[in-house]
Amino acid sequence: MKKSTLLSTLICAFTLLFATQINAQKFAKLDKSPLDITYYKTDRNAPPMVKVIYSRPQLKGRELSKLAPNGKVWRTGANEASEITFYNDSKFGGKPVEAGTYSLFTIPGETEWTVILNKDLDVWGAYNYNESNDVLRVKAPVSQGELVEAFSIGFHDGNMYLAWGTTRVAVPVSQ
Repeated sequence: MKKSTLLSTLICAFTLLFATQINAQKFAKLDKSPLDITYYKTDRNAPPMVKVIYSRPQLKGRELSKLAPNGKVWRTGANEASEITFYNDSKFGGKPVEAGTYSLFTIPGETEWTVILNKDLDVWGAYNYNESNDVLRVKAPVSQGELVEAFSIGFHDGNMYLAWGTTRVAVPVSQ
């Protein structure tokens, strides 16, 4: 009886210890600037031409000019630099770009933004941005629209749109 009680006690203690270890696992909270993906397709059933992976910061009462200052390289989102994948050789802002994945940086401005495709991948923010690794730069005019709280990238009618606050920037994309 004593051996079985000791064995039962050890089994219970081991089970409790193991269950505590499982329950002790910590998981990260939801990111304040959640990751998102947008695709460009010519129609719903077509394969994608372009994919953008980016994080979506929110204004939360802050000024866009403080979060993405004019004249300074911005990671075009939050956290890691945004990445754009072209599945085929394409045109971006009227300039040729080879199929592949690039980081997507921007330099905001009052009347136009410079949109940059860069060879550096898996980089955090724009802290180590290296202009010598730029693949291309295009200028895109700024327009105004309704308030968009969370930074957004989308495709419509052959353009990639960047929207945040009331600022809109469109870059033509084609094959």
